[in-house]
Amino acid sequence: MSPETSRTSKRAPEQRVTRQRLAVGRTLDELDDFVSTQELFRLLQERGERVSLATTYRVLQSMADENLVDVLRGGDGEALYRRCAVEHHHHHLVCRECGKAVEVEAPAVESWAAALGAKYGFTEVAHTVEVFGLCPECSARKG
Repeated sequence: MSPETSRTSKRAPEQRVTRQRLAVGRTLDELDDFVSTQELFRLLQERGERVSLATTYRVLQSMADENLVDVLRGGDGEALYRRCAVEHHHHHLVCRECGKAVEVEAPAVESWAAALGAKYGFTEVAHTVEVFGLCPECSARKG
């Protein structure tokens, strides 16, 4: 499994604030864990929001381009989205069973990546690290 988080350094042009964009944002704000576009679309439909699947994809992509959401690639390659509580570079510890995610700081990883780049003469070094496991609740259920 090689998940990746997508955070671009350049900001995309700001998008128009539409009814659909607001609905997607409100729904993401109420979720704690990463969600697929399909799952978010289902939640929007359950709430009576009139947002098409194609629009949901477009809004999520534009929000990712603007660094308003984090994007995680699951083991199957599907993009998963989540509003994060912190705006600076961070990593996630994600439960493989339920999808619960914890934002983590990893100064050792930051130092290692910078040192690795410097060792080989690389500049503008970036990295992605996501750690997957079972949360305490899922571990207990498997118990």
